[in-house]
Amino acid sequence: MAKPAAVAAEDEDVQVLVERPRSDQPTSPPPAPPRQTARPAAAPPHPRVRARPYYRRYSPWIVSAAAAACVAVFLVTMYVNDCPRRSAGGGCAARFLGRFAFQPLRENPLLGPSSATLLKMGALDVSKVVHGRQGWRLITCMWLHAGVVHLLINMLCLIFIGIRLEQEFGFVRIGLVYLISGFGGSLMSALFIRSSISVGASGALFGLIGSMLSELITNWSLYANKVAALLTLIFVIVVNLALGILPRVDNFAHIGGLISGFLLGFVFFIRPQFAWLNQGRTPAGEQASPVKRKHKTYQYILWLAAAVLLIVGFTVAIVLLFRGYNANEHCSWCHYLSCVPTKRWKCNSSPTMCTGIQQPNSLELICEGRGVNKTYPIQDATQAQINDLCNQLCS
Repeated sequence: MAKPAAVAAEDEDVQVLVERPRSDQPTSPPPAPPRQTARPAAAPPHPRVRARPYYRRYSPWIVSAAAAACVAVFLVTMYVNDCPRRSAGGGCAARFLGRFAFQPLRENPLLGPSSATLLKMGALDVSKVVHGRQGWRLITCMWLHAGVVHLLINMLCLIFIGIRLEQEFGFVRIGLVYLISGFGGSLMSALFIRSSISVGASGALFGLIGSMLSELITNWSLYANKVAALLTLIFVIVVNLALGILPRVDNFAHIGGLISGFLLGFVFFIRPQFAWLNQGRTPAGEQASPVKRKHKTYQYILWLAAAVLLIVGFTVAIVLLFRGYNANEHCSWCHYLSCVPTKRWKCNSSPTMCTGIQQPNSLELICEGRGVNKTYPIQDATQAQINDLCNQLCS
């Protein structure tokens, strides 16, 4: 129950003073309330459009898996090679690695296995592909590498180039470009190089570089610094092809992979135009732009031309290869694309024959291509030992 004011003041000992205006002072009017200006009606809230990239970004994994597969295959190759046990002449490099020791540097300066081991593991040998019907070597050779140096260079290039492309276009398209370009490089190599084996992922890597060039061309209108990007790519391609004229480098695989990847880029890396993508980004209440075609006319033309050239080119190359066609017989200067002789090195494209004569207590090898022979104190030499010694003698 509320108390009267007097009782409440007495109980609480609180004195409340109220000041009243005197009668002789004018009473000021109460302050006028602040004027409220009329405000226009607020516009309805603009619908929020969540920002997103124009093109989807993928999580890369196929490139890393391919690099890991190449490293694993190299380790298996070195395990099979077993230099300390198979090399009759001795002199294995890095013997502390045991079974994984490298062949002598005079035989393989790239720190790797012997040619016989690479051939056993699936290296590209034209005679076995054509006469032995071992066409699978056109695929297996791209997973083999001649040595640690060869492997490191290729894998660094693969990761540097491939991951960026896989983020842009996904693992399916990058995987197809990698495999088909590697196959195209093997075909080109088999048509021109008849006297030696070939291994390495260089053809597939050049295919990725070629696809970057065609992707820039077919999506020309989407890039800002297109001329600078084009000149940079052309410079990289020219430098790498120039390095291919050194001995022991299969530049025909590089050229075949580059051409294959260049055509594949027009097929797999075609992008929609910005105007077509922007149709679904028009906010509600705004006038939608007229419907645009997804791709431009020149993109369709390039796509069709590249697809036809790929099908015809691969078909003709496969038919010629299995018919034993030697491209060097019809192109007298083409061998200079892979090796240019100088005062410092020679390019001997003729096949080198190595003949072995087993004596009761020794093995005599004759390298007919170089005109040298040597006798080894080996009894009952195996074919693997003969192959290794022939590689050392004739290299």
